[in-house]
Amino acid sequence: MGIRVGWRSRFVLVLSVGVFAGRTPSVAQGNVVKYQGTIHNVKYVYATAEPVARLKPGDILDTNTLDCFGDAIRKPGDTLSMAPGDNPLTGPFYVEGAEPGDTLAVKILSLEVNGDQGVGALGPGFGALNATNYTPMLHAPLPEKIWFYPIDHATNTATFKALDSKFEVKIPVHPFFGCIGVAPAGGEARSSIVPAEFGGNMDAPEASVGNTVYFPVNVKGGLLYLGDGHAAMGDGEIAGAAIEVPLRARVQVDVIKGHKINWPRFENDTAIMAVGAYRPVDDALRIAFTELVAWIQEDYGLSQLDAYELLGKVARIRLAEMVDPNYVVVASIEKKYLPAKKK
Repeated sequence: MGIRVGWRSRFVLVLSVGVFAGRTPSVAQGNVVKYQGTIHNVKYVYATAEPVARLKPGDILDTNTLDCFGDAIRKPGDTLSMAPGDNPLTGPFYVEGAEPGDTLAVKILSLEVNGDQGVGALGPGFGALNATNYTPMLHAPLPEKIWFYPIDHATNTATFKALDSKFEVKIPVHPFFGCIGVAPAGGEARSSIVPAEFGGNMDAPEASVGNTVYFPVNVKGGLLYLGDGHAAMGDGEIAGAAIEVPLRARVQVDVIKGHKINWPRFENDTAIMAVGAYRPVDDALRIAFTELVAWIQEDYGLSQLDAYELLGKVARIRLAEMVDPNYVVVASIEKKYLPAKKK
């Protein structure tokens, strides 16, 4: 989610494994560690903090997340002011053996919308087409509006219902984490609405079942945070929110020792994807593509300029969001265009 002031079907699949060349994360069934997030134990920053649970490489974390409003908005008449904070985070989770200079691999095994309703909202001072503190305009801010999305678990759809007419349409549900990240480097504490090198509020639909997410480890244990569940979202998240939902989640963690990355990455059986988060959006794009070029060089053996040229012909770009403090671009290439991975 993007919206500030305290704002963000069942769908279970088995994950396909992503790996770096020569550094294969464990894929065996691991010990299951359960943790229940509540409004009383969530966090609102990515930071070095006391872990709520400790995991070993290969362990499976079975947990839940609240929606971006802290599950506070439930019915017509509720307002954004009822949300206790922005994007409450479940965690942090300490992963044994993870140290600065390593990579944390998080395989998303299953995600379920934990309820029968999602929420969308507009808020003054937020959104791609609204005046903000840093994009001031003379017109009055758009008014606060809230939409409720009934979720049909049988058909795996959410229903948009127009507020100003009788129009309705069903939207396919694709659950994903709007927030997934680790503790930042240098002792920083970063707001749960911020996406950056540590991951965070990336609002990337790639943070979904079937994908592995890789993070740079900045502190001992990595300190993994999860939150801001989405049932569906358009590219750019332009209105400031997705279909915001609580989630039930299972993820498997692993550590790739001695392998340092600078920004989050995604991988599945068919593609590799790199994240850039910054403003202006062209710098976010440059970050994503320089990371993707480096990944292709290291794992697939192409030279820097050959990788650059190839990406210029077959790469794909997703503008994940353009409403948060940093904009997020995910650059990807299908593996069918790449050489065999180096052993």
